[in-house]
Amino acid sequence: MNDTVIPQGKVSSLGVSKPMMLDSLPDPILAHKKFPKRVQRQIDLMLLAIEALELGGAEVMLFIAKQLELDEIIPNRVAFWRMRCTNPWRRSYTRRHLKLAEAKALMVITSYRARQLTVHIRKLLLAQQQINEKESPLEENSPLAKYLDRFRVYFRSRMNFRRARVAAYNSDAEVDALALALLQQLLFCTGTSGLPRLWMSMFDGEVV
Repeated sequence: MNDTVIPQGKVSSLGVSKPMMLDSLPDPILAHKKFPKRVQRQIDLMLLAIEALELGGAEVMLFIAKQLELDEIIPNRVAFWRMRCTNPWRRSYTRRHLKLAEAKALMVITSYRARQLTVHIRKLLLAQQQINEKESPLEENSPLAKYLDRFRVYFRSRMNFRRARVAAYNSDAEVDALALALLQQLLFCTGTSGLPRLWMSMFDGEVV
């Protein structure tokens, strides 16, 4: 894993060290005080896509949290899991709302890991484009097939299909389309100013 120089955190008004990179994400002024469930769902799905890109993806993201000095917010795997269970689509949905700092930390980790996987993500999306042009099955490309297969397994084992919106993903084609759309989002947040732009776009309809 590449060595990266991480900016030192600053002390917040609460006396807790706050990594400076969180300041790159603006604070949305929400129409409702609670963090939007829709955004919680989308953050978790992007993390799920990163997990599907590589074996041991969750462990890598926990390592990144420590490397980026986010361990005040995400101290261990249990805290990480609880944050992800704020996704209302999950079987293990906890009915709690993310704190703003938690959501920002998860987005920073998402963007950081996506940047490290940029070449891999681009290759998968290029393979998809070429396969679509030939009107061939997606399984024709082995790395793409592996990503989609792993995403389907994770999605179906962790999401609650009793919920109408989850039940809509009742075929491989629909889950694959979601997995590919998430790859596009991951690639978008690797670009210049991509992370803050993606972050604010997720609040459309939620901001005052």
